[in-house]
Amino acid sequence: MRTLPPKMVQALVPFAPLFSRRVFRHAQVLLIGAILAPGARTVSSALRAMGLDQQKRFHRYHRVLSRARWSSREASRILLGLLLEAFVGQGPLILGIDETLERRYGKKISARGVYRDPVRSTHEHFVKSSGLRWVCVMLLVEVPWASRVWALPFLSALAPSERYAAQRGRRHKKITEWAWQLLLQVRRWYPQREIVAVADRAYASLKLLKSCRKLRNPITFITRLRLDAALYEPAPPRRPHQIGRPRLKGERLPNLSEVAEDPRTVWKPTTIANWYGSEERMVEIASQTAVWYSTGLFAVPVRWVLIRDPEGEFKTQALLCTDLDADPKKILRWFVMRWQLEVTFQEMRRHLGFETQRQWSDLAIRRTTPALFGLFSLVALFAHQRMRKAAGVFRRQAAWYHKRHPTFADALGLVRKELWAQEQTFYGSPWEADTIKVPRVFMERLTDAVSSPLLFA
Repeated sequence: MRTLPPKMVQALVPFAPLFSRRVFRHAQVLLIGAILAPGARTVSSALRAMGLDQQKRFHRYHRVLSRARWSSREASRILLGLLLEAFVGQGPLILGIDETLERRYGKKISARGVYRDPVRSTHEHFVKSSGLRWVCVMLLVEVPWASRVWALPFLSALAPSERYAAQRGRRHKKITEWAWQLLLQVRRWYPQREIVAVADRAYASLKLLKSCRKLRNPITFITRLRLDAALYEPAPPRRPHQIGRPRLKGERLPNLSEVAEDPRTVWKPTTIANWYGSEERMVEIASQTAVWYSTGLFAVPVRWVLIRDPEGEFKTQALLCTDLDADPKKILRWFVMRWQLEVTFQEMRRHLGFETQRQWSDLAIRRTTPALFGLFSLVALFAHQRMRKAAGVFRRQAAWYHKRHPTFADALGLVRKELWAQEQTFYGSPWEADTIKVPRVFMERLTDAVSSPLLFA
């Protein structure tokens, strides 16, 4: 029976109670095969990578995803705990929220819809694709050996199409409602921890912001804000014996676009490290508190932050934060970390075969894609265990390509190399007793070539 190396088995021990003993053995084989398989991440490709392509009872491995009894939500809770122990400790939980499209076709995939394809679309070119839309929550952490922030997925939810909800007589949920349910789940797992959620403008919903603020331990939410958003002063205090409903807002404030052009606005120079993955960048910020309100909806107190570039390379942008006492510089630093979500989606497509799975049953579909997202975080955990004890930093580079920091491709290559080098994992008794001596340099080059994910990008 092929198993993981002892160090990796120790990291996966917390997941064992979720499965029966037999299913857990099959799940480990699929996990190793998904790491080692090039190209598509199907059950068949995982079995081929493990040398089990002649296994007559291959259907047992398919049933791990389609029929076995285990909880994806509980697996997400355990994975988050491992990530916090390895990368965060007692600090705040900085979560990134975004949605991505898994391009899938076929009449049997009932939850699919037609959406804007963010990978193929640009500002000038609009592309729609058929597929499944996933809302993902990722932990934004500073990886010490990578010297940068990584977005590690741990919780995902399928957001079905409107047609899917109409056919089943259900109410269609927007992505903001799915985001709220995911954040509420994390709050229930960690009721006392400080949670900061960052998202793009699509999640700038008054209902979502109000829900995050009304919790006993509120969730700080940071997102973009329109420059023409309707901002007001706080409602004046009620007079004694005043009747009628309490006021929600005060006088209307100027639009942020006018504030940005006002010469009386006080701008503070601020230096932000790792500005969207590049070097340090000096920007100017201005910040105040206000009440964001729209007719018929909620009135939410927010702190807005205006950002402008002294060199004029990008247009003035606005952020909002539901924590009125938050430091504007910290708000900007947290929001800049959000760009790593797009990097993770791209790495998933390039190195982990995202959008290549072929499951048709609803249960298998709802399990496979979150499992691939979790595999990204598990690879980061396995590489972190190795890098803590390594003398140097492992990164693939050449004379014509100098790489300053390791990437996910390096982490995946490191884990693959460790798997191929483990004699306990892929050991089998030979049919013949002939022994061939191979130079060590040749074996190192061979394992390096086999474990490199760049060959199959």
